[in-house]
Amino acid sequence: MTKFKRAFAMILTAVIIALGLTACGQSTSKSTANNNNSTNDVSAIASVRPSKNAWKHSSEKKPYPNMKLSKKNWLDVSIKKQRVYVKNKAGKVLYTMLCSTGNDDGTPRGTFHIQKERGSHFYNASSKEGANYWTSFKDHGIYLFHSVPVNAAGKYLKKDAHELGKVANSHGCVRLSIPDAKWINSSVPTGTKVVIH
Repeated sequence: MTKFKRAFAMILTAVIIALGLTACGQSTSKSTANNNNSTNDVSAIASVRPSKNAWKHSSEKKPYPNMKLSKKNWLDVSIKKQRVYVKNKAGKVLYTMLCSTGNDDGTPRGTFHIQKERGSHFYNASSKEGANYWTSFKDHGIYLFHSVPVNAAGKYLKKDAHELGKVANSHGCVRLSIPDAKWINSSVPTGTKVVIH
């Protein structure tokens, strides 16, 4: 993190604490442990904002975390916020990704684990959509993390892509930016915990 970004995050945190708010606008009168977690989450949320071309780039301008299973880092998917948080075993946010989950409660809630099924591309003729860099987390190839959708010719569907991080518009999978999906596909080990809520 650069000195400027670190200073900005500290100022933002100070303002939020002074106003007595967390990221959700709730009072910070809870325990100190809760306040520490919410300021971590606020910094992560503040640094990741949807933009027109967010789907083409990594969600944050910093390296992705180390996901060796020995580190016990895991993926926390917030349907309400349309974000995927990479967290450590203590619950601290290490990285935040924009996402689009399923509409009409299509994305399953609960605790899952990254499965062995993964690939570079798929296309579903019945839904007339496919995606790149897919990684299964439930039902062995049914529920996936993957890039924003593509058409039969492999071209990204820009209308859906521009809604990344703003709208739940998938059929149940978790859509990500191209680099974020590629990172999960290549760097998140089989067995990594996934919590969706």
